[in-house]
Amino acid sequence: MTRALRLTAHQHRVIVGHCYDGLPDEACGLLLGPMERGVPTGVVTEAVPCRNADASARTYTVEPKDMLNAMRAAEAASVEIVGVWHSHTHTTAYPSPTDVRQAVDPTWYYPIVSFRDDAPVVRAYRIVDGEITEIPIELVEPPRVDFRPGRSEF
Repeated sequence: MTRALRLTAHQHRVIVGHCYDGLPDEACGLLLGPMERGVPTGVVTEAVPCRNADASARTYTVEPKDMLNAMRAAEAASVEIVGVWHSHTHTTAYPSPTDVRQAVDPTWYYPIVSFRDDAPVVRAYRIVDGEITEIPIELVEPPRVDFRPGRSEF
């Protein structure tokens, strides 16, 4: 069973905003979150903007130093890298043949932000052995923290 990708409104804004900032090139970033039995739970604890080492409007490669920093941040937070997002500057939010070839982990989420239309479109996928499956994106509220004993919602 594949779980929906759960983003907070803030994380969604970070992803789309970073993609706007990357124009005219594709932008990219990594998703951090918990795993359960080797599979992401769908919860994203952090959306990490990264540099596109390709500096291209057609392809992206996460800058290796940014990947290393994200790996360290994930380890420090006891979570994992659970996905990579990128933008399509002129095409739909659907994985290209290059995206499919470069899908490095079959458990990861692969969100794509498209700027083809007037408003950005964000869709997410799983890519396993070349097969593309769309995954729903759920916008969720972060847990509220009340520092009084017994008051926090997790």
